[in-house]
Amino acid sequence: MNQLDLFPTRVHLRWVDRANATPRFYVLSVQPTLFGEWTLVREWGRVGISRWVRSDLYPSSGSAIDALLDLSRKKSRRGYRPVGSA
Repeated sequence: MNQLDLFPTRVHLRWVDRANATPRFYVLSVQPTLFGEWTLVREWGRVGISRWVRSDLYPSSGSAIDALLDLSRKKSRRGYRPVGSA
């Protein structure tokens, strides 16, 4: 069993601004590259309107998953909540 089996490799979060009724999303996923590295892909924006994408390279799956978990915690503290399985 490896770290990929124990920890999430994809997280889908959603936040709704009650004052403006503006739903936002944040999706994090860990993916292998063709060159033996790992990428943490972040997608975010307003639901149904806009989308931004950023990819960060990591030397191992463990470091990419650690970054995913750290970002997920930070977003949760800002009011984002999990959306079932993505």
